[in-house]
Amino acid sequence: MENFEQMLEQYAELCIKIGVNIQNKQDLLILASLDVAPFVRRVARHAYMAGAKRVYVEWNDDELDKTMFQLASEEALQEFPEWKAKGYVEMAKEGVALLGIVSSSPDVLIDVDPSRIATYMSTVAAATKEFADYQIQRKIRWTVIAVPSPGWATKVFPDLPKESAMEKLWGTIFGINRVGQPEPAEAWKRHMDTLMEKRRALNSKEYRKLHYNAPGTKLTIELPLGHEWYGGRSKNQDGIPSVANMPTEEIFTLPKRDGVNGTVRATKPLSFAGNLIGDFSFTFKDGRIVEFQAERGYEVLKNLLEMDDGARYLGEVALVPVDSPISISNLLFYQTLYDENASCHLAIGRAYPCFKNVENMSEGDITAAGANMSNVHVDFMIGSAEMDIDGELADGTMEPLFRKGKWAN
Repeated sequence: MENFEQMLEQYAELCIKIGVNIQNKQDLLILASLDVAPFVRRVARHAYMAGAKRVYVEWNDDELDKTMFQLASEEALQEFPEWKAKGYVEMAKEGVALLGIVSSSPDVLIDVDPSRIATYMSTVAAATKEFADYQIQRKIRWTVIAVPSPGWATKVFPDLPKESAMEKLWGTIFGINRVGQPEPAEAWKRHMDTLMEKRRALNSKEYRKLHYNAPGTKLTIELPLGHEWYGGRSKNQDGIPSVANMPTEEIFTLPKRDGVNGTVRATKPLSFAGNLIGDFSFTFKDGRIVEFQAERGYEVLKNLLEMDDGARYLGEVALVPVDSPISISNLLFYQTLYDENASCHLAIGRAYPCFKNVENMSEGDITAAGANMSNVHVDFMIGSAEMDIDGELADGTMEPLFRKGKWAN
């Protein structure tokens, strides 16, 4: 690939300056796989050049995780080091910025008992809830990006040799993230401004409900009073902007916990816990998933829904048109960060507190206002070129919001 090193530099710089927007003398915590160590080193260099005080890296390894799931005792899967959980919280209290880098093969844990994975995920989620609160409540700046690994690249491009698949996936990621353009940072800022305009338009409507219609989907989602739409850049409690997902094409808010009714069919596979869940659907009654089906990954999905009570309710509703750059690529990425930005989607589990004046609300206030609470938050894709969405105003008036998968106006 021509100018590959230059584009790697641009991508790393964008992650630091547009993504987490590192500030002078601020610490950075990076969560990443050993597979992408060279890129992590590049990002760390850009962080220091931008003024970071110290860069810390928490490494993971898919093969070691698989060995743990296969051989560790059940007792071990129910433990998480208290010192590590407290360490994350201490870093958050000091204002650390967080960069997560996803790169795993979508089905790396396909041969592992899904109940053991669920046990460990529940353990980690419960132990690190306080740190997760800092993210969800926007008390720290955080960003998630993706970097190709051989396993992921060959899953997306199965007909290509490993090296060619890696090159093609890198090129796709660069293009979607505006890398290689004359001024990629300015291109990102213009994109953020466009999303902000859409946010303002939706917030002015104050829709009471959203009505979804598509093959396999007939769903009504009630929105809580005082909800607010988010998307693009966001500001944490010190007023400094950042971008949580790179790429990002979504405008999102939260549903009312007990206000979801009907059936919805997923339109893309879901990569979760090292497994793929495919051809699945949910039926909701008063917010709760009362029935579900899955042609692939049924047990994985079942374990997800049983992780806690909140896992059977929704925590996010997001709008993404089918003419977004990621959708236009016509690729199935098997990676939620990318697939969710090609499709309207929902999320099982905890809600982001998307309320007006949320800074003045306690967790009890947020729950009372209709937000779902859970230790999980898992997005799944429901959009297609056959989807229509209508917004219902407070007086019952219906307005077209999406037609054939695109914004109606």
